[in-house]
Amino acid sequence: MFRKCLLSPLRLAAGWELSPRLISWIGIAMLVLLRVTIGWHFYSEGVDKYAQGDWDAKPFFSAARGPFADRFRQLVWDHDGTIRLNEERTKIHWARFRDRAAKHFGFDEAQVARAQANYSKAVDQYKWVVSQNSTEIEEYELGRERIRRLDADRRRDGVSSLAAQRETIRSEWTRIIGPTLSQIDSIWEHYEKSQNALATDTQSKRRPPLKMGVPRTQAMDTSVINAVVPYFDMAIGVGLILGLFTPVAALAAAGFLGSVFLSQFPPTTGPTSTYYQLVEGVACLVLAGTAAGRFAGLDFVLQMIVRKFWPQTSAH
Repeated sequence: MFRKCLLSPLRLAAGWELSPRLISWIGIAMLVLLRVTIGWHFYSEGVDKYAQGDWDAKPFFSAARGPFADRFRQLVWDHDGTIRLNEERTKIHWARFRDRAAKHFGFDEAQVARAQANYSKAVDQYKWVVSQNSTEIEEYELGRERIRRLDADRRRDGVSSLAAQRETIRSEWTRIIGPTLSQIDSIWEHYEKSQNALATDTQSKRRPPLKMGVPRTQAMDTSVINAVVPYFDMAIGVGLILGLFTPVAALAAAGFLGSVFLSQFPPTTGPTSTYYQLVEGVACLVLAGTAAGRFAGLDFVLQMIVRKFWPQTSAH
């Protein structure tokens, strides 16, 4: 008895269970605590993004750096302004929205005429913004090829000073067109509101406001990501809290956190460091590898069902 009391602190420090292949009740409790904590983190993040309504991943992807920066930046919808600076493409998208709104709400002839007036006004505003910023647009277009050459020069990735110089040049390039794109974005937003505002009270009660959306050039960008991520976070959170499909939820969470870590690679220290995401991502791998949902989770029930219909056979 005296020997056990003397060795208890050492046993606790090295791991309470005598066999490393088994998990003690302390280890089980810590796994459950880790699972619920990470689950609550994901769930609360998802709820916050959903509550914002206009949560946007653009700042996160735009600030990406390192060897994977270009891939992350390309996930931003119209990251280089190609769509918004294309007058014909913009006009086609606006015209389609005008017609969709008329069909969606069931506009009469007078409303159709006002919808056309809204369209003409938006096009005139667009042309005025482009003409007023023609010098900046021309300078921006001239710098596009220079940025392509810089992005293609992988030699700069291994030298911090050269990589920093590339980012400085990119920042200056994007700053040129920033105000112009902001004005065009305002026209897009006002145009969508003005077309929805044409609906009468009866029409508005019968049909919800119509979203204009954006024309896309790739299957996945922030126009899709912004809508999916809040639900993704909440689903992962609920799965981990309840211990339901834990390996799948944990691996999905680890992949997501790993992408955050790579977006700022190599990571730096400080409040914005992505080391936090790396640590939590590795913790998610632990949850997946230990099937932590079987402890105080619904995966225990699923495990019992599987064992009932898929009995284990003894090895000979």
